[in-house]
Order: sequence, then structure tokens, then C-alpha cells
Amino acid sequence: MKKRILDYRNRIDRLLVTNDENTDWNAVMEEHLVQTGFFQHERIIHLLVTMLFALIEFICVATYIISGEIYVLALIGILLVLLVPYIMHYYLLENETQKLYEQYDKILKHVQDLK
Repeated sequence: MKKRILDYRNRIDRLLVTNDENTDWNAVMEEHLVQTGFFQHERIIHLLVTMLFALIEFICVATYIISGEIYVLALIGILLVLLVPYIMHYYLLENETQKLYEQYDKILKHVQDLK
């Protein structure tokens, strides 16, 4: 997903920079809305998964504090190893989706200029 969103955003950036007069900005806008919807869906799924892992992590930390069982530390470590990449991936999705919104505004300006 990382490669896909970065490639797509870079492709649209290049399209906006070249500003070719033969570009069908209405079609670009429609495609951009569809692609943004896909990335928004991916973002919400990763938010839910990240929140679930964070909740489980806090439950395990609380369990360790209450019980003091050493095996819970292993579970805390495993979950932390999984949680950090989830947070990093969600961070990427969130920031790239915000950039897609900015691109949409620029595409919309092109569409309005055509009218």
C-alpha cells in the first residue's frame, strides 16, 4: 500500500506540474476521488487495527502491573514490535491522504478554470 499511495500521489504531482492542455481534468478529478476513497478506506482500517493493538498492549501492561507475571512481559514485547510498524504505516497513510486532499483542490481549480 505504501508504494501504491506514493506512486499515485507522485503521478498526480507530475500531472499538476506539467499542466498539459490536453489533460481531461474532469476525468482526472473523478479518478482522484475514487483513489482517495480507496486510501481513506485503507486508512480507517489501519486506524482500527492500530487502536486494537494499542488497547491490547495497555491491557497487557496493566495485567503485568497487577499480576507481576513474567510471561506477560514477552507478550508486551511482541505486541510492541507489531504496534510500532502499524503506527508508522498509519502515519504514512494519514499524511499522504492529507496531501491527496491538497491535490484535489488543485485539480478542482483546473476544472473550474476550464469553465
